[in-house]
Amino acid sequence: MGAWWGYFLPSGDALNDPAVRERCGALAGRTGIGVNLLLFAAKLLIGLTSGAISVIADALNNLSDAGSALVMMLGFRIAARPADPEHPFGHGRVEYLTGLFVAVVILLVGFELLQSSAQKILHPATLEVSMVSAGVLLISILAKLGLSWFYRTLGERIQSAAIRAAAADSRNDCLATAAVLLSLLVYARIGWNVDGIAGVFVALFILYSGWEAVMSTAQPLVGEAPDPALVSGIKELVLATPPIIGVHDLIIHDYGPGRIFVSLHAEVPGDMELMEAHTAIDTLEQRLEEHFPITVTVHMDPVLLDDPETNRLRLHVDNIVQAITPGLSMHDFRVTTAPEGGHNLIFDVVVPHGCPLDDEQLNRILNERIKAIDGRCQAVVHFDHQYC
Repeated sequence: MGAWWGYFLPSGDALNDPAVRERCGALAGRTGIGVNLLLFAAKLLIGLTSGAISVIADALNNLSDAGSALVMMLGFRIAARPADPEHPFGHGRVEYLTGLFVAVVILLVGFELLQSSAQKILHPATLEVSMVSAGVLLISILAKLGLSWFYRTLGERIQSAAIRAAAADSRNDCLATAAVLLSLLVYARIGWNVDGIAGVFVALFILYSGWEAVMSTAQPLVGEAPDPALVSGIKELVLATPPIIGVHDLIIHDYGPGRIFVSLHAEVPGDMELMEAHTAIDTLEQRLEEHFPITVTVHMDPVLLDDPETNRLRLHVDNIVQAITPGLSMHDFRVTTAPEGGHNLIFDVVVPHGCPLDDEQLNRILNERIKAIDGRCQAVVHFDHQYC
């Protein structure tokens, strides 16, 4: 049993292996299809036998859940496909689309339940209470609770938004069915028909969880900020690799689990021999790909360190940049002789999100303050905008 569990619930680097994720998605999909089809058959049989419309409606809900599980399984299968000429970065984002589909289904269920509950409040109907119906509802709650726990465990293990959305869907089914069962018990005991009121509260919760699921599954498709732990881990490893002395222009693209592409600029001493620097950059790329589930490209930037005048000007400009507004930083500083005399101070400035000044304003302020210190200097600035 332990080997079987470990096979489908991987750990470590296996979490990002497309083949492993496909197996996990297939397991989640088949389990969901099996459980929901069994519940559909049992409820439909009892509903047709007893004439209970509510039980038949619940059976049809289970049938739609089986369809969602099938879509999820197919989504993982497509996401595991290798790259091709039409999709050179692979198909990993299909997993996010699958999660978004399940999230939208949750919202539709919430709206439908809210509408039907409002109708029950406005036009209450006599509830039919039977031990058979109550027993079916209780079994359904337990089955869906177990399915939700299974989905959540698997989704957390492989960090899958699609499976976590399916877990939320199953949990919501538990709440909706529990509300129906509670309403029947209250009606049987004291004669109060609270079916519609209970349904409204459950519907609002389902809509809230559906919106959360939509946001968590849509963000990777829109282009969310990368994991801060991954960003800091990459920077720390780069700076810990000799002879690298600085890192900037880090960009991370997420094309699905296990398909993260990274580019960055690594600074090396300007007096290094070219082939030696090239070997150091190759070594850095290998180290990064060994430590993180990424594909990385590193650009080499030589930095002049042993020229006193360049170092003096770099320090002045760095102080000017940091004094303009919090969050600004400078890199790639170099000095050239201008054709008309004086010096061109060439450098890049990283502009953080939410900076109150635009690039034109920043350029004007930088040139004014640099000329105030040394009238022979002209700033030639390239502005980078922060991606990580």
